[in-house]
Amino acid sequence: MAQKKTVLVLASTYPRWANDHEPGFIHELCKRLSAQFNIIALVPDAIDADPNGMLDGVYVVRYHYAPKKLQSLVNNGGIINNLKTFWWKWLLVPSFLIGQYLAVKKILSTQKIDIIHAHWLIPQGWIASRFYKQFNIPYVVTSHGGDLFGLQGRALTKIKKKVAKEATAMTVVSQAMKDYLEQISIQPKILEVIPMGVDLRHRFTPNPNIQRRENELLFVGRLVPKKGLNFLLDALSLLVREHPELRLNIVGFGPEESKLKQQVMQLNLEKHVNFLGALSQDKLPELYHQATLFVAPFVRADNGDQEGLPVALMEAIGCGCPAVVGHVAGIEDLLGDDVQHIAVNPHNTQELASAILKALDEPVLAIERAMRIRHNAIEHIDWDSVANAYARILAKSMESSTKV
Repeated sequence: MAQKKTVLVLASTYPRWANDHEPGFIHELCKRLSAQFNIIALVPDAIDADPNGMLDGVYVVRYHYAPKKLQSLVNNGGIINNLKTFWWKWLLVPSFLIGQYLAVKKILSTQKIDIIHAHWLIPQGWIASRFYKQFNIPYVVTSHGGDLFGLQGRALTKIKKKVAKEATAMTVVSQAMKDYLEQISIQPKILEVIPMGVDLRHRFTPNPNIQRRENELLFVGRLVPKKGLNFLLDALSLLVREHPELRLNIVGFGPEESKLKQQVMQLNLEKHVNFLGALSQDKLPELYHQATLFVAPFVRADNGDQEGLPVALMEAIGCGCPAVVGHVAGIEDLLGDDVQHIAVNPHNTQELASAILKALDEPVLAIERAMRIRHNAIEHIDWDSVANAYARILAKSMESSTKV
């Protein structure tokens, strides 16, 4: 029996412990890939994070980049938003990069690694590119959206081009991202569109035994500008004038939280908005099953950051929850022809409010639409097919590198 190949996964966003509320999509992928490969995930350490060790079949190595209590560059909003919100976190950037660089070098010098899978072009992809010639090791880079759309400027674009060009293969999570790469003349050797997955067969499934509540809106996601929650609050202030029974549950955390709570007070929406904080994945299906409508008013933030293919929307659709969303690039991959019915421009408060109102007034049609989207998306975003696609491109990259 052939020995498993070893994949070194580089990531910034990663669970700090089992059932952490931080986004876990990269760990979910690693967990599924561990059936075919030995997976080592090299990720930043964090306040109260578990020590190095096995997590769901993945060996997790956490590198230090500051005193334990200061290791907060990644969590509660992501690197880009943390840098925007907290000026002092810029002081962590040099040690964050150096710490990751030295940790990768140590692993490559002491263990047999067959390939690197770097999530995000910058910084993980850039670091992988620094080692591929020195250690003769191929790497695959995956862009999730924020790194491609949000990190702008001539110098950063030059780095992205170099990382993509030297990679054995590159993946992006939506067709719109592939189109954007062509627009800015980034040309990888191999480029595939593979989304992050959602467990549509066991966790995020419809539940006919739970009756949907009336007049209950749900938002799930990081409290950062690209999620557009401030636009939803503006729309809600219009809706409650005619529908005073309307409620909005907000699940999430992030640097915009205090600003959003202040907006709720300014709009006199305290009786209509409930901040539930961060919840673990196992708590979400019940909320998706109970909500009348999932509202995700995605926008392109001022710094260019925007969604690649939103995980929370995929989860809601998986549970058969009707949705209204912001029309950002790439959303068509999931919504198909129904995009015209549920995707709006959140900057237009009246348009967003009208779309919500229409979905509330036509609940049967809204549910039928959600189930149709789920049916069409299941082969596209279910973890089984997604993990198999990533496994194929990793295996193909290792095979092609041995022929060079």
